[in-house]
Amino acid sequence: MAITTCVFDAYGTLFDVAGAARQAAAEPGQEALSALWPRLAEDWRRKQLEYTWLRAITGDHTDFRRVTEDGLDWAMEAAGLSDATLRTRLMALYDALPAYGEVPDMLKALKSKGFATAILSNGSPAMLASAIASAGIRAHLDAVLSVEAVGIFKPSARVYEMVGTRFGTQPQQVLFVSSNGWDVCSGASFGFATAWVNRAGLPMDRLAARPGHILPDLSTIPQLAGTL
Repeated sequence: MAITTCVFDAYGTLFDVAGAARQAAAEPGQEALSALWPRLAEDWRRKQLEYTWLRAITGDHTDFRRVTEDGLDWAMEAAGLSDATLRTRLMALYDALPAYGEVPDMLKALKSKGFATAILSNGSPAMLASAIASAGIRAHLDAVLSVEAVGIFKPSARVYEMVGTRFGTQPQQVLFVSSNGWDVCSGASFGFATAWVNRAGLPMDRLAARPGHILPDLSTIPQLAGTL
């Protein structure tokens, strides 16, 4: 079956999750953060993901804002930071994460070629709406699918099933794109055509399935979708 629908993870795929800490570190009065922000950003993201996995396993679901706050609290404590004002600022910046530079043109190109486009994310609807508005890409998306509709985080198959429910597609008609190796491997196990955006050149996760394609960024997604 030919690809009809291109579906993207949001955080780390369309939006730069290190952007909040990087921007905060560049602001006046945050000189102490300037040397710490890469570690803070890495720890924040790692704990945020770990908390989603643990909550999916235990069935103790909460929304993505809560796990994002919990991850930030862990990361700040690990870095020796106890500044409530900085915490508030970092969360505000997370709501307006920058999109990667190629994202708007890539989505426009997909739409011009007749593909349906969507986000499939752990993010809560409000967080996703804020990031999408900040990036100015809402007009290029046909749907924004949040796990809050099913009450469990990725990689539950119930999340990936949302795509077929929304678009009436078979898995083979969907190109699923994520920067998270575990996410794209789970999408491949579900039956999606997949592309792993491996910006950091990381090793492949040792999971049951592997991504169909590995790319350094999103710029060639429209051409790839047209060949599948």
